[in-house]
Amino acid sequence: MTTGREGETPQQRADRNWLELLQELRVSQTGVQLLAGFLATLPFQSRFGELDAFQRGLYVGLLALAFTTVGVTLAPVAMHRRMFHGNVKPELVQVGHRLTEIALWLIGVLLAGIVFLVVDVVYDRLAASIAALVALVVLAGLLLVLPVRAAAD
Repeated sequence: MTTGREGETPQQRADRNWLELLQELRVSQTGVQLLAGFLATLPFQSRFGELDAFQRGLYVGLLALAFTTVGVTLAPVAMHRRMFHGNVKPELVQVGHRLTEIALWLIGVLLAGIVFLVVDVVYDRLAASIAALVALVVLAGLLLVLPVRAAAD
């Protein structure tokens, strides 16, 4: 969230922060929704039947995680629809901020899980484990470490 600007009232700051948060959510919602939709189509592909029990279980878990992530990214908008007349914009910004942080964590786990599943299908579990670990490290660096370091500068 952004710090206040000179001469800005608390309500103006909340409005600005809410608009900035919505813009961030638009970007993540679109990507997560496309990803969830893509995952939902996989069972209809001809090779899906070749997955072993572990891979099918992982797929179902990733599908559930993708749809949970979609729900978390949509929740701030749904809350705003219900509460926007209640003069609680600062509270909406706080809850929306927390939900967006949770969504970023979920997106990172989801992407690493998808990397694991794809590499497991293409190669094997060892390669999949290594690839997923590398993906988690890269995503943690980009989604967690980089923002903290940039804020500290």
